[in-house]
Amino acid sequence: MTALFSALLPPDDVVEAAAEALGEPGGGLTWEPPERWHVTLAYYGRDDLAVRAAWLADRLAGRRAVDVRLEKAATFPGVLWLTVAGSELTPLAHAAGAGAEARPYVAHLTLARFPREEPGPAERWTAELAGFTSRNWQATRVALMTSEREPGGTRYRVAREFELNRA
Repeated sequence: MTALFSALLPPDDVVEAAAEALGEPGGGLTWEPPERWHVTLAYYGRDDLAVRAAWLADRLAGRRAVDVRLEKAATFPGVLWLTVAGSELTPLAHAAGAGAEARPYVAHLTLARFPREEPGPAERWTAELAGFTSRNWQATRVALMTSEREPGGTRYRVAREFELNRA
């Protein structure tokens, strides 16, 4: 069994706009490459793909597409991220299983990681990206992703996609 999670994948032009706003990433942080950027809805851990896909299809049946946008940077301990805004995003995440997690759901897109005891380098980026806002986009699909540790990092793959009803 592989680790699974559900996510929204931002459109290419939104990823490009965020990468352009970021500019040349600096030292002291381990940066996520833009091709791995995603907005996690729920993390399932090691699970059977077919069983989780059937469960998620049932949970997402009839759900409407959601309008979202990326905004300013913020941090969790050890993580630099962009805020993700959208009024229907949290209900979608809860339908996908985020409500089962012990911590409250916070929509975000991880940009980089850093040692928890050394938040200094991340502070520069929260200031530099304070005014960033992407265009709004309509998320019309939820991806069920696999997460596999490989030499040189973690590899994410889209295992299944689920269409959301367009407004």
